[in-house]
Amino acid sequence: MAINITTLLPIRASRCFGVKFHIFAAATVEQFEQAKNKLSTLKNDPGNEAKLKIYALFKQATQGPCNTPKPGMLDFVNKVKWDAWKSLGSISQDEARQQYCDLIGSLVTAEGGTTLAAKPAGSGTTYETLLVTTEDDITTIKLNRPAKKNAITTEMYNDIIAALEQAAKDDSVITVITGAGDFYCSGNDLSNFTKIPEGGVDEMAKQGGDLLRKYVKAYIDFPKPLVAVVNGPAVGISVTVLGLFDLVYATDRATFHTPFSQLGQSAEGCSSYTFPKIMGSAKASEMLLFNKKLTAAQACGLGLVTEVFPDSSFQSEVWSRLKAYAKLPPNSLALSKQLIRSMEKDRLHAVNNAEVERLMERWTSDECFNAVMSFFQAKAKL
Repeated sequence: MAINITTLLPIRASRCFGVKFHIFAAATVEQFEQAKNKLSTLKNDPGNEAKLKIYALFKQATQGPCNTPKPGMLDFVNKVKWDAWKSLGSISQDEARQQYCDLIGSLVTAEGGTTLAAKPAGSGTTYETLLVTTEDDITTIKLNRPAKKNAITTEMYNDIIAALEQAAKDDSVITVITGAGDFYCSGNDLSNFTKIPEGGVDEMAKQGGDLLRKYVKAYIDFPKPLVAVVNGPAVGISVTVLGLFDLVYATDRATFHTPFSQLGQSAEGCSSYTFPKIMGSAKASEMLLFNKKLTAAQACGLGLVTEVFPDSSFQSEVWSRLKAYAKLPPNSLALSKQLIRSMEKDRLHAVNNAEVERLMERWTSDECFNAVMSFFQAKAKL
């Protein structure tokens, strides 16, 4: 079903730049108006899912919770739009306005447009696949491929490593990783496995292994409190590295999935060590061996998630708490975190190396190749 975005909300023809987007402070009415104008500058169709979200947030921001009768079953388009609006529940108009601005900003930036965000982290560092800002003593690293559910490409791996290295050195007290749009992260962009270098599959496995080892090492060695703000579903490596975070806050619509055996792969992100330690070997095996998908409540019950919040108040509650944490003495936080981590840092590096070596073996196996190809074939049929 194709949905014409121009039927979803009024869009001004003028172009407006300089919108300021934050996920932790309500957008002003002026910023909301500018975001509406920004929407008309999009060159690519953002897809039906994003357009419905835009429509619903616009209605919630301008009219409040859904208060119109449900359309008839045969009125397909209006019923889908009504369902999208109704799904926002009782979130405030201020929060809906902010989420609207945040979503439009992510879509514009993904197309190479410009938005005015909080102060860029570091010395004006910018990234192709991330939005990195520092405000209220918090550095936020936002995965910014919403149209691809924030799937991690090779470039994105390198960007996240660089952003973590920069955040480790800046003046912020806390570092946060979150996602743009409705997904936290859908794991590896499987196109990574289709780009075979001149050296063949063996060279691809070596390059991938070196990058993965460096990526996980950046989490193990990160010196400050590191917080995951899981704003939606999380898959694969975005789940496995959660055991290396200090806090994991999740919306109640988040899910946690590690479908490694389904793709002929094996555990990574130190999860073969952290998951059994956190949740016990039986529950860890259910996730890592048998592809068990957890709800946010289940993940919290097992200790993988610190706390779960209603989606309607998720952003406001989490960021209010984080801003309070960022006022704590920074050296005390960093030194205490380093003491906790120092007890097992060598073990974590050893686990990371072992997992990478095993994955490099898997990536060159026929079983892994066939499993990935089967995934692509099944996806193409949908």
